[in-house]
Amino acid sequence: MTPPSQHAYPAHWEADVVLRDGGTARVRPITTDDAERLVSFYEQVSDESKYYRFFAPYPRLSDKDVYRFTHHDYVDRVGLAVTVGGEFVATVRYDRIDARGMPASAPADEAEVAFLVQDAHQGRGIASALLEHIAAVARERGIRRFAAEVLPANNKMIKVFRDAGFTQKRNFEDGSVRLVLDLEPTAESLAVQRGREQRAEARSVQRLLGPSSVAVVGAGRTAGGVGRAVLRNLLDGGFTGRVYAVNLALPPDLAEIDGVPAVRSLAEIREPVDLAIVAVPAERVPDVVADCGEHGVQGLVVLSAGYAESGPAGRERQRELVRQARSYGMRVIGPNAFGVINTAPEVRLNASLAPEPPDRGRIGLFTQSGAIGIALLAGLVRRGAGLSTFISAGNRADVSGNDFLQYWHDDPDTDVVLLYLESIGNPRKFTRLARRTGAVKPVVVAKGARHSGSAPPGHAVPVTRIPDATVSALLSQAGVIRADTVTELVDAGLLLSTQPLPAGPHVAILGNSESLGLLTYDACLTEGLRPLPPLDLTTSARPEDFRTALATALADPGCDAVVVTAIPWVGDNGTTESGDGEVLATALRDAASTSPAKPVAVVHVEIGGLAKALSAATTTAPRRGPGGGPAPVQDVGERGSAEAPDVPSADDAGGVLDGGSASSAPGVSSGGSGAGEARPAPVRGAAEVPPSSSADDAGPATGPGGATPARIPAYPAAERAVRALRQAVSYAQWRRQVAEIGKVPEYDDIDESGAAGVIERLLGAASPDPRGVGLGDDDTRELLGRYGIAVRPTLPAPGADRAVEAAARLGYPVALKTTAPHLRHRADLGGVRLDLADEAQVRTAYRELTDLLGAPAELLPVVQAMAPRGVDTVVRAVIDPAAGAVLSFGLAGVASELLGDLAHRLVPVTDREAAELLRSIRTAPLLFGWRGSAPVDTAALEELLLRVSRLVDDHPEIVSVALEPVVVAARGLSVLGASVRLAPPPSRDDLGPRRLPSY
Repeated sequence: MTPPSQHAYPAHWEADVVLRDGGTARVRPITTDDAERLVSFYEQVSDESKYYRFFAPYPRLSDKDVYRFTHHDYVDRVGLAVTVGGEFVATVRYDRIDARGMPASAPADEAEVAFLVQDAHQGRGIASALLEHIAAVARERGIRRFAAEVLPANNKMIKVFRDAGFTQKRNFEDGSVRLVLDLEPTAESLAVQRGREQRAEARSVQRLLGPSSVAVVGAGRTAGGVGRAVLRNLLDGGFTGRVYAVNLALPPDLAEIDGVPAVRSLAEIREPVDLAIVAVPAERVPDVVADCGEHGVQGLVVLSAGYAESGPAGRERQRELVRQARSYGMRVIGPNAFGVINTAPEVRLNASLAPEPPDRGRIGLFTQSGAIGIALLAGLVRRGAGLSTFISAGNRADVSGNDFLQYWHDDPDTDVVLLYLESIGNPRKFTRLARRTGAVKPVVVAKGARHSGSAPPGHAVPVTRIPDATVSALLSQAGVIRADTVTELVDAGLLLSTQPLPAGPHVAILGNSESLGLLTYDACLTEGLRPLPPLDLTTSARPEDFRTALATALADPGCDAVVVTAIPWVGDNGTTESGDGEVLATALRDAASTSPAKPVAVVHVEIGGLAKALSAATTTAPRRGPGGGPAPVQDVGERGSAEAPDVPSADDAGGVLDGGSASSAPGVSSGGSGAGEARPAPVRGAAEVPPSSSADDAGPATGPGGATPARIPAYPAAERAVRALRQAVSYAQWRRQVAEIGKVPEYDDIDESGAAGVIERLLGAASPDPRGVGLGDDDTRELLGRYGIAVRPTLPAPGADRAVEAAARLGYPVALKTTAPHLRHRADLGGVRLDLADEAQVRTAYRELTDLLGAPAELLPVVQAMAPRGVDTVVRAVIDPAAGAVLSFGLAGVASELLGDLAHRLVPVTDREAAELLRSIRTAPLLFGWRGSAPVDTAALEELLLRVSRLVDDHPEIVSVALEPVVVAARGLSVLGASVRLAPPPSRDDLGPRRLPSY
C-alpha cells in the first residue's frame, strides 16, 4: 500500500454545497488532524445509525478505528467529511478492493463505500451530495464501480443509491442488500443531479426572500444612516414577520427603536432569526457574521461596502466573508448590495434602501448594480409596473443571478424575469438555466461592461474570452431576450408581463395620426416584422372609433399584434378636451378585454393621463379564456382556424397600460378559482408555463360583458414599442421551436475510439505546453477523417518542377496557393492561382507568384486539385474555459473577417440548430440562390456542422478546429483547408458534482 505521505492533500476536492433545505455545508477530505472532530461526531450519532453503519452495536470508536478513518492515501483509501460550523455532520469513505473483496491498488477498479450521517442532519440531502462527490473522486482515481452492503431496514440509504441515477445491480445475500453502482455518469444521473441542484438553490433563495423574522444589524439610535433607513423601510412596507434592531453601541437601557426590540447582539434574541441585514463598517462584519452564525441565522444581506470594489485587500476580505458565512450554513447577498424586496402579501419584505417599494406584480428583477437597480425600480414604478421580487446583489460574491433563475423557474408569482448583469461568472450554467427557464417564462437580460474585456470592480469572477457578439448569439440560442439598454429592458418587460405572446410577425397599425402610423410602419420593417397598411382614423377620431378599430384589428385572423398610435385631439373651441386620456384608455381596455387574445401596445404623444390610466392596476390575475380556461396563443399558420376566446379576462399586474388583450405572462392564463388550479396558455408545442397566482385581494374590475380590463403597455416612441414587440415575436418563435427538440444524429462512419487513439498518440508525443499543440496537415487529415470529414489533399511545391509533379499527380485542373501565415486565405493579395489546366500554366503561375510575393521558402506554396465551384464558407469550433465549446459558421473572406458576419451555437449542436446556424448570418441568401444564382447543397453543409460538433463534443482535448475554406457547391462540398489544435482537456465543472463557485 502506498504510504499516505507520498500523496499531497487534494485541495481541489474541497467544495461548498447547497443542501436540500437551502442551507450550505462544506465537503472536504478527512485528514490526520481530524481525530477529535471524528470522535465528537461519532458520539452524536444514534445507536441505530451506528448499527446500520457497522451491522452490529458499536457504541464508540477505538483508537485503531480513529487512526484508520483519519489516515488515507487519497488514492486507494479516501474519506470525505461534511462540515457545518467547522464540525463533522457526515462522513463517507471508500476502500479499493479486488475481485475477492480484499484491499487492492490500481488497476483494480472497484471500491467499497460506506456513509454515516448525524441524525440531526438526516433528511437534508447530505448523503446524496456526498455520493456525487465521492463518485467524482473515485472516477478521478480510476475506480469505475462502487459496492455497498446495506441492511434491508436501512431504507434511507438504499433510497440514496437507488435515486442517484447510476446504472446499478442489487442482490440479497447473507442478510444484507448488496448494491453495485457503475460510476460512469448517465443522462439520468446528470438529470437527477441537476434536479437536486435546482431544488436546493431555489430553496436557499426562498429562505432569503421569505423570512419570518429579520434583524437589522447596524440600526442606529438616531434617524439617518443605512441601517436605520432599512429598518424604517421594513416597517413602512408592512413586513409581516418579526423585526429586531441590533447594534453593539446601543446603551443597555434602550429597549426599542422605532417600536421594535433593540438589542446589542443576536444572542440576546430568544427566538430564531431567519435573515440578517448587515449595515456596519466592513471591519466589523466578521464579528457580525459569527454572531449570526452562532444564532442560527439562515442568510445575510450585506449592504456594507469596502470589499472587492476597493482593491486587492477588499477582494480578500470578500472571499473571507463568503468562507465564514458558508461555514455556518448561511448564504450571502452582497456585499455592497442595495437590498431585496418581496411583494408577496404573506411577506411584504422591503429589506432595501428603496423608500417606496413597487406594487405587487409578476416581474422578477435582479441587478448587479445598486445605481441601475434604483433606476430600474423608479422606471418600473413610474410606468405602473409591479414586481414580485427585486434583488440588487452588489458584488454578488455568493448568491448570483443563476440562483435566482433556479428560484424563478417555478415561482408561481413570477411570469417574467429581468436581469441586469455586468458579469456572468459561469456562462455555461447560466445558458443552461436560462434555456430551461425561458421555456416557461421570458428571461430578458441587459448586460453592462460588454466591451471592456473585464469584469467591473468587485466582481471576482473568471473573465470569458469570447466576444460580446458571440455571447449575444449564445444567449439567443438559450432563448434569452437581449436588451441593449436598461430602457429596453423595461420596455420589453412591460410588454411581456402584460400581453400574450404573438402568434407571428404580422402587425396591425391604427391611430389618429398618419405620420405617426408611418413611423410605426417603418419601425416594423426595420425590426423585421410584417406590418399591415396603417389604418388612419384621422385626427377627428373619438375614443369610440379607437375601440371599434382595435376590436376589428384583433378579430382579424391575419393580424398577430396591434400597435395603437395616438396624438392629442382638439375640441371645437381649439383646446384639448379634458379627460381625453382616461376616456381613450377605457375604450382601449374595453376593446382588448372583449377581443381575441393578441398583444397590444400603445404609442402616444403627449396625451395627458393616458399612460397612467392604461397602467392602473386592476388585478394581478392572468386573463382567463371562455369558461375559466386558459386563453390560447395561436400558432403561426393557424390564425384562420384557431378560435379565440370570447371573453378573456385581465392579464396580471406588471404592464404599463391598463387595457389590452393581455394575459398575465406571455401565453399564461389561470383557470379555476384558486392558484392551485391555474394552468398556462401554451405557446403551441412549447413547454408548459407554471401556474400563476390568483387575483389580488381587491378583486378585478370588470368591463363590458364581465371581462376584466387588462393593462396595456404605453411607449413615448414608435421605435421602442416596436422593438419590444419584435423581441416578443422572436421569443414566441423560439418557444415554439424548443418544443420540437432536435437530435444529435448518429453517423455510422464515425470512429470515436480511433479518433481517441490518434489524439492520445499525438498528445503523448508532444512536449508539455498549456497552449496545446497544432497538428500537421497529415495528422489533421487523419483525425478529421475519423469523423467522416474529408480534407482535399495538398502537395508541397518548393520549386516549379515540384509544382508540376504535384499537379500531374493530383490531376488537372489544379490550384497553386501560398500557405504562409500572413498570406493564408488572402486571395485578395494574389496568393492564389486557380484553374491551372496544364504544365505551362503551372510554371507561369509559379513564376508570377514568387516574383510578386517573395521566395518559395517564405511563401510555402502548395498544389491542390480544383474543387467544384460554389460558395466559400468557414466552419470553426473553439473551446472557451467558461462558456464551453462554441461552433461558428459564416462566409469566408470579407463577410466574416471584416463585417463579423458569423453565427454561433453551443456544442453539442442538434440538427435543428445546425439548420438555424446556416440561416442566422446576414449573408445567408447567398446560400439559397440570391439573385438567380444556383442554391448550394445546404444539407451537406448542415451535416458537416454536425460532424464537427460531434468531434469537439466527444473529445474535449480538441480545443480548436478551423475548416477554411469550405466550398459548398450545388451538390456536395469540399474542405480545402483545415487546422486542429489539441491540449489536455479543460475541467468541466458543469459535469462534476454540485458545488458553489469559489472566486
